Amino acid sequence: MKVLVTGAAGFIGMHTCLRLLARGDEVVGMDNLSPYYDVSLKQARLDRLQSHGSFRFHPHDVACRKTMAGLFADEKPARVVHLAAPAGVRHSIEHPHDYVDANLQGVLNILEGCRHHHVEHLVYASSSSVYGGNTRAPFAEGHGVDHPISLYAATKRANELMAHSYSHLFRLPATGLRFFTVYGPWGRPDMALFRFTRAMLEGRPIDVFNHGQMVRDFTYIDDIVEGVVRVLDKPATPDAGYDAAAPDPATSNAPWRVFNIGNNQPTPLMDYIGALEEALAVSARKNFLPLQPGDVPMTAACTDALDAWVGFRPGTPVRTGVARFVAWYRQYYS
Repeated sequence: MKVLVTGAAGFIGMHTCLRLLARGDEVVGMDNLSPYYDVSLKQARLDRLQSHGSFRFHPHDVACRKTMAGLFADEKPARVVHLAAPAGVRHSIEHPHDYVDANLQGVLNILEGCRHHHVEHLVYASSSSVYGGNTRAPFAEGHGVDHPISLYAATKRANELMAHSYSHLFRLPATGLRFFTVYGPWGRPDMALFRFTRAMLEGRPIDVFNHGQMVRDFTYIDDIVEGVVRVLDKPATPDAGYDAAAPDPATSNAPWRVFNIGNNQPTPLMDYIGALEEALAVSARKNFLPLQPGDVPMTAACTDALDAWVGFRPGTPVRTGVARFVAWYRQYYS
């Protein structure tokens, strides 16, 4: 089938495109190649995709209404995986308009394209950040998500609500995926693993926030892609057990769903750093700092709903995933 993947030159986008191409799908990739981080890395990802005869690329910005309307009219994708978005909680504090343009206007453009061209299923990236300041763990889709502590989180929650309105009004099957701290080969240079690796190999200290008292559900990229593709293949349907008198935030009487994709193995940040020290055979010099604005000290994913829906739970051990990242990093930057 023909699948439109936005953010195709991004970290998760490239891996998702490769997986779809490998199984024989026709993939229409779209990315604005934003200079938020090294564009040469994005171009290198894109080069991998463009070697496939079933891949076609459009250098478009999801926030441009006219361009997106034209793309949907020309390509008429059967399904859509929407991953294009500015990443990172910290960046959203300094550049809030980027997030409103992409995560509000951009998502509206995607929803309108899906609505008018009868897309069979929209799968879009949400984030574990929607759980905000919640301390009840592990985070489950039925928990409250109305107290975001960053604009990034607020826009991701808005995406879920916007998608629900279109699912209700136009019966558009839409599924949101709440990603938990994705890492792996071809990752973003602004992510902790990437920054730590570069600093350690250059003999510089690494910044460790909240004085190292952080826990994250680090999720390997291959597990994320497996979840994305399995969900894409099973369009959202109304929940027959939905009770409007006692509504469950995770389900609906519209064809709308949200799922966590996390590793089910919350890992202390210091253990994550330990895995990196082991893979690099380098001891890190650590600069301990306070918790940053917008950050939370802990994330942990309950993936029971994802498992029940598509029969899959992420499970790549952190030491395995970190070692694979280091192998890629050494090769890419050799």
